[in-house]
Amino acid sequence: MSREWLLGEDGEPIADALVLSHPEQFERLRVACPEAAPTAVLAGDPCFDRMLAARPYRERFRRALGVRTGQRLVLLNSTWNPESLFGDGGGDDVLPSLLPRLTAELPADEYRLAAVLHPNIWHGHGPGQIRAWLDRARRAGLTLVDPLDGWRQALLAADAVIGDHGSVTYYAAALGTPVLLGAAPLDGLDPDAPVYDFVREAPRLDARAALRPQVEALLAAHRPLPDPAGFASSVPGESAARLRRLFYEIIGIPEPDRPALLEPLPLPPYEPPSRTAPLRVLTRLLGSGEVSVVRHADPRTEPEGVGEAHTAVHEDTRDPGQLALADVVFRHGSATDPRFGSPAEWTREVLVRLPDCALAAYVTGPGDCTVRTRAGDLLRLTGEPSAADADPAAYASALHAWLAAGKSLDELAAQGLTVRTGRAVHRVRITPEDRQR
Repeated sequence: MSREWLLGEDGEPIADALVLSHPEQFERLRVACPEAAPTAVLAGDPCFDRMLAARPYRERFRRALGVRTGQRLVLLNSTWNPESLFGDGGGDDVLPSLLPRLTAELPADEYRLAAVLHPNIWHGHGPGQIRAWLDRARRAGLTLVDPLDGWRQALLAADAVIGDHGSVTYYAAALGTPVLLGAAPLDGLDPDAPVYDFVREAPRLDARAALRPQVEALLAAHRPLPDPAGFASSVPGESAARLRRLFYEIIGIPEPDRPALLEPLPLPPYEPPSRTAPLRVLTRLLGSGEVSVVRHADPRTEPEGVGEAHTAVHEDTRDPGQLALADVVFRHGSATDPRFGSPAEWTREVLVRLPDCALAAYVTGPGDCTVRTRAGDLLRLTGEPSAADADPAAYASALHAWLAAGKSLDELAAQGLTVRTGRAVHRVRITPEDRQR
């Protein structure tokens, strides 16, 4: 709104029309640069309108990101500014150190993590440097969302947003999503702007404290903030019509009589989490055929919680030495992939190669995996339809816990296995296959 941005060297407005989304912006413009006030046009916010129109497809956007039943999607967002959550890429930045802590402290089956970084962050540092800085978190399950074509859909899919003073965070609050500010600089913000009050009043993230309690407290106590929703646009749903009318008036030709419409948000490609970092798994036997499973990706310290602990490692882990220490080794792939022979052959090969491994699991679909025990039993684990979108590698860890406790496999095969991951309950059918395969 400053004069240096709005007026030319001759003191005249450089724009024929200055588009505003809310009348409060006109009042600030009139005070800051009255010469530009006659060019102001109230035309709403097409970006916000596209998100409002796409709200009915929230579950599709969540499925595209691989968010499973019972999971909460936490989206991290940083704008482009030295004081932002990502900052200038230096050692004091919050986000690079925060992300691996989040992926480790938030249980993998209860939370899904994604991040939206301003396009200038990618341009300024380069994609290779960004991926290198965030490599540990990515191997623990973090997804980096396309900063141009995917961020709106991720924002609609999110259960909570950890951000800063950027517009994406404000959009999240306007959509009614719980927000924690990991960086909240007030310098440079207009004290009369709604975003100033938002940054001043929104709850803060303490990056030095335990992260899971803060996220859970945010979700439990959330009440949508009225100001962001009201100030994002005073004419929601009207931006396309108002902008087209303005454009045709400027160029001086008649406006078409057909409706003015915005391009709908596309459905992003399917991008489930890829966890190749070691998983530390806490399990508890809860009753007849029921096992609680809590998995933490690449924790620096032993996770807090009650239960027996074991380590599950993806075969594609960067550190092969972790495979020698694993109780459960797993991978994902097609049952007909000729590179691995078959699930039966792959599980046999793993147990021969890794003598200390107790169970090998080949995940073949959203709710299915083939496992082989150290005793030689080859089993098919199949989630019932209600649990079909769970990670079958968690089933394998539950089965390992059951057998490690000295429980009977025949009993489990007869009654089935119930796996609890946080709030979700998955019922799994166990089918013995040929022991000699």
